[in-house]
Amino acid sequence: MKKFHIKKGDTVYVNAGNDKGKTGKVLEVLRDKDRVIVEGINMVSKHTKPNAKAPQGGIIKQEAGIHISNVQLLDPSSTASKPVPTRVGYKEVDGKKVRYAKKSGEEIK
Repeated sequence: MKKFHIKKGDTVYVNAGNDKGKTGKVLEVLRDKDRVIVEGINMVSKHTKPNAKAPQGGIIKQEAGIHISNVQLLDPSSTASKPVPTRVGYKEVDGKKVRYAKKSGEEIK
């Protein structure tokens, strides 16, 4: 199984593509396709038939996958006004393996 530095619930920075510079929360990690689905990023229009969820049917907007190499984890110490992307490292704390931000050294929850 592939090992990714990004998990569901992480806040990430998009560093390539049409949404470059935007940030969002990871909704899902698609390991088999090397992609992540990020809230509000890579929105596509999907044509749907009428169903219980959408009685009218029509065109709905939803997030599509973005390649994992095009996103980078945000440093937990960064502010909302100035997001700071960082690389991820692993270290052992109290016998547990934890992720930490390489830029600040802060542990990622």
